[in-house]
Amino acid sequence: MMGYGKMTVKCTDGKVRLCRIPGRFRNRLWIRVNNIVLVKPWELAEEERGDIIYRYSRAQAQWLEKKKKIRL
Repeated sequence: MMGYGKMTVKCTDGKVRLCRIPGRFRNRLWIRVNNIVLVKPWELAEEERGDIIYRYSRAQAQWLEKKKKIRL
């Protein structure tokens, strides 16, 4: 967490991006350290910035790991 709805996210492609929570999600998404999130990279700076568009629940993250879609 970096304040102002921004946080650093380590992505599956090995890059660390500075991501923000868009205004329409800011009051509905409560994100903590080690949560699994879905990030949409920005078009202009896709290597370093992105938007967080979804937070997976613990059960969803376990299902994704069981299906070998992600590694926890």
